[in-house]
Amino acid sequence: MYQLADPGAPQQWLLKRNCSLSPAQLAACFSALGCISLLIAAVFAANGAWPIVVFSGLEILALALAFFFYGRHAADYERIFFDGSGVVVETVCADRLQRVRLGTAWLKIDYQEHKRELIRLAQGGQCLFVGRYVAQEQRKQLAEELRSGLVLLNRVDKS
Repeated sequence: MYQLADPGAPQQWLLKRNCSLSPAQLAACFSALGCISLLIAAVFAANGAWPIVVFSGLEILALALAFFFYGRHAADYERIFFDGSGVVVETVCADRLQRVRLGTAWLKIDYQEHKRELIRLAQGGQCLFVGRYVAQEQRKQLAEELRSGLVLLNRVDKS
């Protein structure tokens, strides 16, 4: 999902996953699937097919692992903002925050629509890729907004 972090401050972008289910809804769905699997396993076990219980347990374990990995990355995001003398990119991936600051001098914002890649922010030997949570169709617009924000910031610095 792509949105301005604060509509009153157009120099800030919040890019995050578009999750169709909340963590509570997903937990309820996975729990229901697990209960159905256990119910089916109990019916088979009552009829003498005990190995089904083992496979049901493995299925529930797989569901629990899928829920864990989904939940670990459900709140991932990228936040891009101009702080007056540069651009700051905050990335949260699995509860790990990384903050990188690039000055505006010689900063290049590169996006090649025909290659369908991420947006590249490069300055000197440092290179960052942003836009992983933005739909392919919206990356060009985001790159243009970042470029215009950089131009505005450079105009303010020169005056």
